[in-house]
Amino acid sequence: MKFCSQCGSDAVTFSIPEGDDRPRHLCGNCGTIHYINPRVIVGVLPYLEDRIMLCKRAIEPRLGLWTLPAGFMENGESSEEGALRESWEEARANIRVDGLYSVYDIPYINQVYLIYRGELTDTNFGPGPESLEVELFRQEEIPWKEIAFPIMHKTLEHYFADSKLGQYQLHRGVISRKL
Repeated sequence: MKFCSQCGSDAVTFSIPEGDDRPRHLCGNCGTIHYINPRVIVGVLPYLEDRIMLCKRAIEPRLGLWTLPAGFMENGESSEEGALRESWEEARANIRVDGLYSVYDIPYINQVYLIYRGELTDTNFGPGPESLEVELFRQEEIPWKEIAFPIMHKTLEHYFADSKLGQYQLHRGVISRKL
């Protein structure tokens, strides 16, 4: 950061503010502390009977690979509203949310994922501007080697394991660089 977004000054330094424990961008002119916090990604694991809806990405990162509909949460919306918005943007899908399904921290890229489980209310879906294709898959049809992100892979694995038990629980975890 070279300039303060509060006052426009170029007197920004990177140091530990008094009473804090980590370096932050500080404005020497107006005193603003600029916090840079993790990004929240929200999405839905959409299902219809024994099938899961996946979207083939039309954008980077991971262009051409499959994912659950998800993206960055926007200001002014709840995480559930954001997840439904992303499902509409990526798959034009109408979904009834069952509840929060997985929460994963990915500290090395400063992201937190909140994935809801939700039932498709109809089959009138299709690719939005960020998707090349949108399809329903049974477990044996999932293109496992073409899943775009580790979080989506883990969430799908949890879903199919929970489906066999007939019980869906909240899954939490941390994904490290080792994956």
